[in-house]
Amino acid sequence: METKLILLEALDGRWKKFRAELKNCREEFSEEAVHDLRVATRRLLALFDLLRHIIHHNRIQKIRRDLKDHLNDLNELRDVQVLLADVSEELHETPALKFFQEHLVEEEKRLMRHARKLVKARDDKSLKKRVEKMRDMVQELPDATLSMQVMSAADDAFARVLHAYSAMDAENVASIHKLRVAFKRFRYTVEIVHPLLEAFPSANFESMHGYQSRMGDIQDMEVALQRVADMEIDPAAEPDLKAMYVYYAARLRAAVLKFLEDKGEVYVFWRNSPDQSFPWEK
Repeated sequence: METKLILLEALDGRWKKFRAELKNCREEFSEEAVHDLRVATRRLLALFDLLRHIIHHNRIQKIRRDLKDHLNDLNELRDVQVLLADVSEELHETPALKFFQEHLVEEEKRLMRHARKLVKARDDKSLKKRVEKMRDMVQELPDATLSMQVMSAADDAFARVLHAYSAMDAENVASIHKLRVAFKRFRYTVEIVHPLLEAFPSANFESMHGYQSRMGDIQDMEVALQRVADMEIDPAAEPDLKAMYVYYAARLRAAVLKFLEDKGEVYVFWRNSPDQSFPWEK
């Protein structure tokens, strides 16, 4: 498939999906709607992360800033909703979580009200104009070197993954989070560029999602620990607080160990450098 067509289809599809999920979130503000809007926003953001390697224009930075604002509107709410879903599954085996669940329910109510106002109030007219102008700029890109530029952007995204991977310290959860962020951007980039690759294994998409999810489990437990630590409670509830903290600390260690078991899987998803073959070609 022609590279320019791939970019245009990705732009049209991801922009259309973003606008549909934004409309849905404004009309029916629910946990599912929040999740779907965040995913659509991240996928659209990944496209502009790729395009800024090809088109050097400050309009891209403005678009990226607008999309990041959309994510920031929902980040804290999404954290609470993920923890609530987890607590609901674990409550029957860990009764000490009941207090935490009640705390999260109240937090969700507060954040829902706040986030709903932000989503409805944000004016996206300027974003729409910028995206339309960017589409015109993509349409005018010269074909000669476009494929090489796109693949270079993907190589750069994976280079950032490898840099974060080499800097990762199992004792430093923040370093795993940096790897997760870099990997997520790389994964969304591969979703765009894979039609340019011969024999790209479709199973890689599921494997990359699993790899990212294992790091996501670590992040979720880190967020849970921080929220437990930040809770303001009556001193009489202190034993419950300690039990919750011990519980999530144990789950955090388990999640880190689970990820470390297969951390080297990262090398099967892309080539280590542009002059090497892809793993599935060997």
